[in-house]
Amino acid sequence: MTINRRGALGAALATTLAASLPLSAIAQGAQQGGGGNWPSKPIRIIVPYPPGGSSDIIARSISQPLSEALGQSVIIDNKAGANGNLGADLLAKAPADGYTLMLCDLGALAISPSLYPKLPFDPSKDLRSVSMLAYSPHLLVVHPSVQANTLKELVELSKKSDLNFAVTASGSTAHLAGIELQRKVGAKWEYVPYKGGVQAVLDTVSGQTQVLMNGMLATYPQVQAGKLKLIAVSKATRMPLIGSVPTIAEQGAPGYESGTWQGVVAARGVPDAVIARLNKELVRIIRTPDIRARLAGQGAEVVTMTAPEQDQFFAKERARWAQVIKEANVRLD
Repeated sequence: MTINRRGALGAALATTLAASLPLSAIAQGAQQGGGGNWPSKPIRIIVPYPPGGSSDIIARSISQPLSEALGQSVIIDNKAGANGNLGADLLAKAPADGYTLMLCDLGALAISPSLYPKLPFDPSKDLRSVSMLAYSPHLLVVHPSVQANTLKELVELSKKSDLNFAVTASGSTAHLAGIELQRKVGAKWEYVPYKGGVQAVLDTVSGQTQVLMNGMLATYPQVQAGKLKLIAVSKATRMPLIGSVPTIAEQGAPGYESGTWQGVVAARGVPDAVIARLNKELVRIIRTPDIRARLAGQGAEVVTMTAPEQDQFFAKERARWAQVIKEANVRLD
């Protein structure tokens, strides 16, 4: 590769000029989307699951504050299907201009490449991180009629009674978390897949299924109402909100942890300046006292990351669930 003297001189001058700019000017450039006028039209946030789940709850919590911060309408667009892959594929094929985003369970997104042999997109190549927002542990719950109050009792019951385990979707984070738990403690149950967490919760409430593992944000209200019985929480340590409830790790599965990690991603190619602006606003919004308190009251913790940190998280989750899928021989078409 060769560089002529005029090009080299121009590059040197540009570097010197950039170094001399005040931080305020750099920040202004970022806010303008790298020299453009982003945002100049409404922004769509795809939620690749049905309304009422953890991702949908968080998306609707941040939509109005984000709209006010950016000066544009923010539209929530539920595009459920294929365990979130339908919405992710729409994002991957959307223009890389920062006007289409997706808020989802990033753990589920990390699972897809190992689970689906013909995935029409590659999350690591077609999407890019924006910001992590929150973590909600899974709750292991049962219908109140189930004669078990601890994980040990549930495992023993599963060996002598038919138990149906509701999962939000085949191959979802909750599904694989259930498989990982089953393998660790020797439980026996049949998995019943749904097209979203809301219906899985409702069918367990009605007794059509007996066992459920699902995000705390969407499940805890049913526990509070006495419609589901809480057996354990999947966090590494106990949740302050339910401090008397032991973790799964405490009840016979050392080191066990799972949950839903809600974050925002964009199409690969969205300018760095737009990503930086979005990350800044999203982190500020999710950390505001009212939103933080509202989520905490439902069992979700505000957990924020920079885009590079989210990339590292995603790589770690891909490796973890790829191993679970391989060991359990799980495969979906």
